[in-house]
Formats: sequence, C-alpha cells, structure tokens
Amino acid sequence: MVYHQGRFVWYELLTTDVAAAKAFYGNVVGWSAQDASMPDLPYTLLTAGKAPVGGLMDLPEDGKKMGAMPRWVGYVAVDDVDVTADRIKHLGGAVYVPPTDTNIGRIAVVADPQSATHALVMGLKPASRPPELGEPGHVGWHELLAADRDSAFRFYAELFGWQKADAEISTMDFYQLFSAGGQTIGGMFTKFPAVPSPFWLYYFNVSDIDVAAERVEAGGGQVFQGPTELPGGSWIARCIDPQGAMFALQGTRSRDGIVRAPVAEAVASGLGWSAEWAGISSKGKLVVKKPKGQ
Repeated sequence: MVYHQGRFVWYELLTTDVAAAKAFYGNVVGWSAQDASMPDLPYTLLTAGKAPVGGLMDLPEDGKKMGAMPRWVGYVAVDDVDVTADRIKHLGGAVYVPPTDTNIGRIAVVADPQSATHALVMGLKPASRPPELGEPGHVGWHELLAADRDSAFRFYAELFGWQKADAEISTMDFYQLFSAGGQTIGGMFTKFPAVPSPFWLYYFNVSDIDVAAERVEAGGGQVFQGPTELPGGSWIARCIDPQGAMFALQGTRSRDGIVRAPVAEAVASGLGWSAEWAGISSKGKLVVKKPKGQ
C-alpha cells in the first residue's frame, strides 16, 4: 500500500457501456483492461503497460434514471480519509459518499465549496506510484475549471497543502499552476460562463495528438477543442467519449490537424453534468444514500 499524501493517485470512469469504453480508450490511449470484479461489484482495471492507471465500472441505474452522465473521477491520496472528509465539510465543501472501505482502499467522494467533485483514498490497492507526468498512457495534467479560481486554490491549499507554482515559460495571468509534493501537477482557472458547473478535467498522455484525435472521432467520440499548442511545443485536445464523459489528451504533433469547434460552442450544446443525483451519489465503488445533515 502507498499513500503519496496530497497527490492524485487513481482515476475512475463511471460509464453506461463498459465494453464500449474499454475498446474506445484502449484504441485512443493504449490502455489494456483486466477483469478485477468482486462477487458484488463488476470492476475493470485499466493499465498502461503493466502499471495500473485506474478503474472502469457501470454507472448505476438509479443515476441514469435521474439523468446522470458518465464522468471521470480523480482520487487524491490522504493519510486519514475520515479526518480529511470532516475537514472538507468544515471548509465549506460536501461529502457525497462518506468514508467507506472498498476494493481499492478506504475512500470518500467529496466536492469543493464550488461543487467540483473529486475523491479521497487511503491505502490504495493496487499499490502504485504516481507516474512522471510525461509517461505514456498515464494522466499527465489535472485541470480545475472553477467558479472562482482564487478561492478554489485557497481551499485546496488549506486541504492538501498544494502550492502555487511558477511556469518555466510565461503563461497567461488567468491560469494558476499548482504543485503537490514539489511537483507541478496541474492548473486552475475561472471557467467560462457557458460551462454549466465547475469540474476537474484529466489529461491522458498520448504519443501523437493527431492520431489520437482521429481515433476519438473514429470511435464515436468528439474532439470539441484543439489540438491546441502549448508553450514548449506540446499539444492538447479536449474531448468527449462516446458515452458522454469528458477527458483530454496531451502529446506531440506530427502534422497539421483539423480545426475544431471552440470550447464555448461545445459547452453551449450541452456538455454539463450534475455532481449528485437527487440524494444518491455513485463515485468509486458504491451507491449510498446521502447522510442526513450533509
């Protein structure tokens, strides 16, 4: 078991079609899939080479009936899930799934005061180390689209000890880089008004951004922004998988690609989701009733 306090260490996709999602991400990102089900929980392990990256499971029927859309959830490692969940409530956030022992460790699913959802984990199983940000097939960047970037950063700094990070290459003022454990792992910015609610977006490393973008569309997904060049020569593309989960890609570019629709246009066409479903949440390993008083 490993902890890596304050770092994202696990990622999970809740979807309406597990078989289709396995095939789609296997083709786009290069992941392999292994059955890791338990008697009462169908579960798929996603791996990059031999390294576990995350999990894949069905979006619960109750969630689908209430209009929930598939989504990616990132897990941050903490030393004590119960204490951290209580602290989140004290800081103005919410606990959707209270601390619970599951097949990947003790978890809680929470939201920051602006409603962006993420999860906590203690004693992650299978044990893994946070990869280097550029490793193929791993998550290389974590991006928060916040209602207010500055107050969001203060919350996460207080909760996880994240720090502001400076870019080696000058970036725009509205984008705040942040570091955990001395490594810059992501950025935060105040979302566009057309984005319906704050959320975390995860960037998967690919070797060729144009090839991956073409595979997204060939597989029934959508590239709604990019490829876009970043300072330093890497490229990103923001996407939606065939079941509706938002994700992003980053990598190098071998040739000129197709100009994609701007993000505001895509969001205006209905790319939002709800953080909770009428008192029932499903994040990670279980579906539970929201406790009274939370």
